[in-house]
Amino acid sequence: MIVLPAVLAVASLLLPPAIVQDTLTVFAASDLQLPFGEIAPAFERATGQQVILVFGSSGALATQIERGAPADIFFSADQRYVEQLAEREVLYPGSHQVYALGYLSLVTRRGSGMRLRTLADLAGSGVKRIAIANPAHAPYGRAAEEAMRRAGIWDSVEPKVVLGENVRQAVQFVTTGAVEAGIIARSLAGDPALVAIPVDPSLYDPILQTAGIVRRTAQLELARRFLAFVTGAEGWAVMQRYGFSRPASP
Repeated sequence: MIVLPAVLAVASLLLPPAIVQDTLTVFAASDLQLPFGEIAPAFERATGQQVILVFGSSGALATQIERGAPADIFFSADQRYVEQLAEREVLYPGSHQVYALGYLSLVTRRGSGMRLRTLADLAGSGVKRIAIANPAHAPYGRAAEEAMRRAGIWDSVEPKVVLGENVRQAVQFVTTGAVEAGIIARSLAGDPALVAIPVDPSLYDPILQTAGIVRRTAQLELARRFLAFVTGAEGWAVMQRYGFSRPASP
């Protein structure tokens, strides 16, 4: 398994032809970094095929795919980006589906002395900075802003908000002590450096994580197999462990 950051997505075009032809390139939202770090090697063992993982914010990855980045399949943290690609005929017809429901967690750094119980506590004077992913292109950032608005604290906490390029960077801001708190994907909240509290799901719209196979892929069947593996028994056991739940209609 090869893992690349989103900024290197186009660089896979420069890989030796044998590697490009014999691998499945998976563009995936940053909240999937930990579960896919387990699922991809399991898929490789089961199939004998190599997987290249490219992580980034869903919006940024969707833009790269539309511009020709060499993805075979796209796992977004948000339904809208996949649907937009489908409408523009970038995806293989009928290939997109909701594969999981995601959730938010409120986190602080373990040992920091911060004691937060609800989003309302973010308005307190002890919290100087709050990390979220950039709502402009990161679904978990948009959900975090939405949750703070519905909780009635957005106007008071907006000056404290620090934007990460993606949700993984928001986690890093918390674990390094650059900020006092963060609102992140539950799938990343199990980091032992963090103390996590679930955010009430009624405060944000459902996070419908959606995947689609890129139309120009030369690995259509392998992409289908990977999607089936993620949502199948072995892959789903990992996804569930990281806090995802199944959609009503897989």
